[in-house]
Amino acid sequence: MELSRYSVINDKNPREIVLLRGRGCAWKRCRFCDYHLDASMDEDANLALNREALSHVTGEFRRLEVINSGSFAELHPSTLLEVDRVCQQRGIRDLHVESHWLFRKTLPGLREHFANLGVTLHVKIGVETFDAAYREQVLDKGIDETDPAIIAAPFDECCLLFGLTGQSVESMKQDVETGLAHFHRVCINIMVPNTTPIVPDLAVRDAFVREIYPLYKDNPRVDILLDNTDFGVGEKL
Repeated sequence: MELSRYSVINDKNPREIVLLRGRGCAWKRCRFCDYHLDASMDEDANLALNREALSHVTGEFRRLEVINSGSFAELHPSTLLEVDRVCQQRGIRDLHVESHWLFRKTLPGLREHFANLGVTLHVKIGVETFDAAYREQVLDKGIDETDPAIIAAPFDECCLLFGLTGQSVESMKQDVETGLAHFHRVCINIMVPNTTPIVPDLAVRDAFVREIYPLYKDNPRVDILLDNTDFGVGEKL
């Protein structure tokens, strides 16, 4: 599968974004996600691919988002050194990355590392929903905590996943408001068809577009991806 691995986000929180590749996600159990398929055990090939993606970074906003099929801490040290180099050479001052709950204890060290380079690290966690029972029994996210404040403490931003059977206008709005209360930014993803057994619920998606989207589409703290390639990276159609 050929993927787009560099893009520029000009709307809210303008930044450049790269999709890097590592050995995959350590968790791999989220029932809705096949993102972990973008992986390779060939570290030399990963480094070459990641260098190419990072070569497009210009630093025009001094802000860069790095995503990969897993957590930032899972990327090979050779790729992490490339991220360091690009941040320094392109004058990046804010770096946005993703991390699973499992890797929360790596974050203080990462923050200190980038602070020493003059870069502020912003870490996003995929919570998907603050309904803990749904999150773990249906989605199998692997977050062994129910208190949103405790979940948020090591992180700065969160992802929510909507368009699923069992969700409602009320539950989706509550998730967004909870996210905004505990995190600096919220990224809403709408479920799209993929290779997993979890399928989009079109009625829930329509309810989101009709009732929720207008409430937050202009909120500078809320990113909304109606399609998972809306940031410009991912599968080429």
